[in-house]
Amino acid sequence: MKTIKSKPTRLASKRANAAAEKFRDNPAAISAYLTDAFSSGDAAQIAKAIGDMVHAQGMSRFSRKSGLGRENLYRIFDGTKNPKFETVIKALNALDIQLKATPSAGS
Repeated sequence: MKTIKSKPTRLASKRANAAAEKFRDNPAAISAYLTDAFSSGDAAQIAKAIGDMVHAQGMSRFSRKSGLGRENLYRIFDGTKNPKFETVIKALNALDIQLKATPSAGS
């Protein structure tokens, strides 16, 4: 049986473009999105969320801004790897996001 690879649908492409418009150069929206991911406590989900925001900025543009290689960005923030903390900080800085420590809800 022959496997047919499907191309992204127009609807999927429109959704990706809408997400990119919402999060491109919008630190407040990026912060809300990442805060939700951070609250999960799941490292893979956090890495994937950062990757989503990196994609929304445009990979080549983000690579220049962050100083991180474009090819590495795809691999590092796909949600299957645990990126180095230094890399996460570089990416967050390039997204104009800073980490802030707050007490957990249970404290």
